[in-house]
Amino acid sequence: MLTEQRKRHLLDLLASDGRIVARTVSAALGLSEDTIRRDLRELASQGLLQRVHGGALPASPAIANLAARRAMSADAKVLLGAAAVKLLVPGQTVIVDGGTTHFELIRHLPLDFEATVITHSPAIAAALEFHQKVEVILIGGRLFRHSMVTMGAAAMEAISRLRADLFILGVTGVHPVEGLTTGDFEEAYIKRALMSRAAETMVLATTEKLGAASAHLVAPLSAITTLVAATEGLLDEFTAAGMTVIRV
Repeated sequence: MLTEQRKRHLLDLLASDGRIVARTVSAALGLSEDTIRRDLRELASQGLLQRVHGGALPASPAIANLAARRAMSADAKVLLGAAAVKLLVPGQTVIVDGGTTHFELIRHLPLDFEATVITHSPAIAAALEFHQKVEVILIGGRLFRHSMVTMGAAAMEAISRLRADLFILGVTGVHPVEGLTTGDFEEAYIKRALMSRAAETMVLATTEKLGAASAHLVAPLSAITTLVAATEGLLDEFTAAGMTVIRV
């Protein structure tokens, strides 16, 4: 089997099974694991999959640039935003992560809703301009332009002094085994820090994030309290992790 044929076979296998196990594939094709691992490395370098221990998973398309992410799954994000707003309780202190899905949550938030919103996204803070009963606390720091959120030492220090009822976490991958992942090393640290300051954590996930993985682990799946998912696929593996799962 030629190299390009092998790679196409691997991508087809990933699409059908949602995972590649290098040992299993090498045995099925009568090839060495080194050959399969080399193919996986090359496919990963092209952004076509995410390598994990023993094989590979689908790479999340949600690590694309901001313009591409804004256009991705637009209808599903509307549904997620509308569903998530119903889970908020007046008077709560809520940390809202950056992310294009979270703009839909703010868009659906009633103008008379009363809460405290903490965010490290200047855009999320600005979107709350007309919510006069929402106290907005903006975390400062160095602006990470890929996600338009603040990061760095100043942000970490501010986060360490927070306490919130709920954190609405943005990630690029939600996988029952590999957990919650994102595409940037430092951003993963910020997300973990924010998660540690909230009593509960909620994730809003479009279809392309479910079963996918990115390079940097934020937390295991069991660390979140609620998953709101826009998908027609099965969610049994996520329910088994012990969280509340809401399909929209």
